[in-house]
Amino acid sequence: MKNTEQFIGKKVLVVGLAKSGVAAAGLLHRLGAEVLVNDSKSLEGNEEAIELQTQGIEVIGGGHPSDLLERNFDFIVKNPGIPYSNSLIASAVERKIPIWTEVELAGILSEAPIIAITGSNGKTTTTTLLYHMLNMAKKNPLIAGNIGTVACTVAEKAQANEVIVLEASSFQLAGTESFTPRIAIFTNLYEAHLDYHGSMQEYLDAKLQVARNQTSEEYLIFNADQRLIKEAIESFKSEKIPFSVLGKAREGISADGEWIYWQGEPFIEIKHIKLPGRHNLENILSATAAAILSGCEKTAIENVLSSFTGVRHRMQFVREANSRTIYNDSKATNTLATKSALSSFKMPIVLIAGGLDRGHSFEELRPHMKNVRAVVTIGETAERFAEFAKSCGVTEATLASTMHEAVEKAYACSCEDDVILLSPSCASWDQYESFENRGDQFVEAVMKL
Repeated sequence: MKNTEQFIGKKVLVVGLAKSGVAAAGLLHRLGAEVLVNDSKSLEGNEEAIELQTQGIEVIGGGHPSDLLERNFDFIVKNPGIPYSNSLIASAVERKIPIWTEVELAGILSEAPIIAITGSNGKTTTTTLLYHMLNMAKKNPLIAGNIGTVACTVAEKAQANEVIVLEASSFQLAGTESFTPRIAIFTNLYEAHLDYHGSMQEYLDAKLQVARNQTSEEYLIFNADQRLIKEAIESFKSEKIPFSVLGKAREGISADGEWIYWQGEPFIEIKHIKLPGRHNLENILSATAAAILSGCEKTAIENVLSSFTGVRHRMQFVREANSRTIYNDSKATNTLATKSALSSFKMPIVLIAGGLDRGHSFEELRPHMKNVRAVVTIGETAERFAEFAKSCGVTEATLASTMHEAVEKAYACSCEDDVILLSPSCASWDQYESFENRGDQFVEAVMKL
């Protein structure tokens, strides 16, 4: 670790006892800071709180005492999920106490360079692709953030000859001040999390923290097909690497129907890529650009692209069954994600969709339902989605009460060369504890076909 001396004797409040809070509190304590942890939940039977207390860290639970900030903390590390509207955090903002997330600690302490990936969609796929490319090229990657170990925990142990591949959400990035990755990736921007950020501009500002502090010696890989991103980063100092799926471009990385181009020159043929969909092509371009900038050989990149079939529950290839190709896209909890999934295939689709009913419209999917042969619907929105499908001209729409029944019905109404696709367009909590659990049940049912 580097820059450790700056934390000696600092008074730090860690808000939130989730895994990032526990990791940050323990790390700061080991670095010589005076740490207090506060959580809204009762500490009774809380193993995390007990663990911290055995280390000599003070923990206060059951709410946020009004006089807590009178202790004159030097800075606060908050759990990313705690909104700035929280009474304690809002009061700290008024007092101008610096409020970080543990990602800021990772950036300060890491000996290893960091590649940070953010965006509304595609973060996990891009992060995973890049990790595999770096690993194939023997660049000693470490994965951190939303799909890996807490970033500051990875940074504590990382060596200079390694590289941290960090998936960073807007919640995490909003709590950074000096965070400066060697390579930043901004995949795309769509309206999301406005209940947390308050406005689209604040959401964008949080995402821009991934590159705002970069120097001219660092790189920003960004979606050149989105004008909002292009305009927002114009004044940034980093070397900008645009990516585009709209055809061959002279700068950065781009793609048409046949090739991926690097700086305008053919690099990899599209036909060698396993992962389907235009949205995944965006992920592929940004990951490939980062791999090239990290010194990965072309063969390592090609080997990954020719074998990678997707992250679990995100357009994950499951199997072929009697000439039907089956994909698990359980992570598609909104219409935007399902729209991307539907547009990924040219062959007929049997779609399994439905879930928690939040009252949202499915109209955004209408132009993309032309290729859907049949639908099998589940969950609270089963009847509503079936009616929507029929209004789109889908003649076969049936309801299922369980995932196993849905898979059996989907297979029964499919034909050779069809795609059977789970892409629910709804959250999972009406029937399942998580989209992962929903996807696992889908995979289990598919393997029993």
